[in-house]
Amino acid sequence: MAQIQTLQDRVPGQGHLVGRVIALLYGIVAYLIFFVTFLYAIGFVEDLVVPKTIDGTAALSAAPLVQAVIVNLVLMSIFAIQHSVMARPQFKHWWTKVVPPSVERTTYVLLASLALALMIWQWQPMPTIVWKVASPQLAAALTALSFLGWLIVLTSTFLINHFELFGLHQVANNLAGRPMPEPRFRAPLFYRFVRHPIYLGFIIAFWAAPTMTQGHLLFAAVTTAYIFVGIWLEERDLVAVFGDQYRQYRRRVSMLLPWRRSA
Repeated sequence: MAQIQTLQDRVPGQGHLVGRVIALLYGIVAYLIFFVTFLYAIGFVEDLVVPKTIDGTAALSAAPLVQAVIVNLVLMSIFAIQHSVMARPQFKHWWTKVVPPSVERTTYVLLASLALALMIWQWQPMPTIVWKVASPQLAAALTALSFLGWLIVLTSTFLINHFELFGLHQVANNLAGRPMPEPRFRAPLFYRFVRHPIYLGFIIAFWAAPTMTQGHLLFAAVTTAYIFVGIWLEERDLVAVFGDQYRQYRRRVSMLLPWRRSA
């Protein structure tokens, strides 16, 4: 994810007090929907606790393989297109003529959460096992590594301002009548070693699976491919915002694997 404090329009509180309160409530509801969906997604990928996981349920029979692949690719494409297109500055410039800038990020988060929820809801299980780790100790270690990936994801969002990333900071500032601060480049903690620790955390979480089914493998492979596309788009935007400052950072720090020493 981007090390940008904000790319939102930096405008003071908009409209009457009632409208700003409604915007705040909208932001809170959108955040709660995101948070519940995110927690469910962890159980979905890890095949734990939740009613329906990536490998389905005991009561849900598997669809024909070709049908399942097509449906799942469409669902992942819906999420990827929404997630990428709405994040681009050109789209934001147009979109903020339709919605107030103060709730642009909130709306993005809400639609991304709904796209993720749709994928989970309509996901077609492909339960045939590709590989399975026989050793209980190694299987437990892989599960722990996967949860470490999720922890890296969540921790990294707080390093770059979790509440701004998910739209709460914007609606709170709007209520108070304060403009958003100018975007500034930051590279705290994990960002000193890799440029995209959030994406790295997702890759670890998706691939560290003691049991890899066809469905899980398809999900991990497609989302990893999308991550590299997302990185290319995101870094193009970061260079446009920060120029040589980000170019120097990119030369100094590796993209996903901490193989280059940070200056």
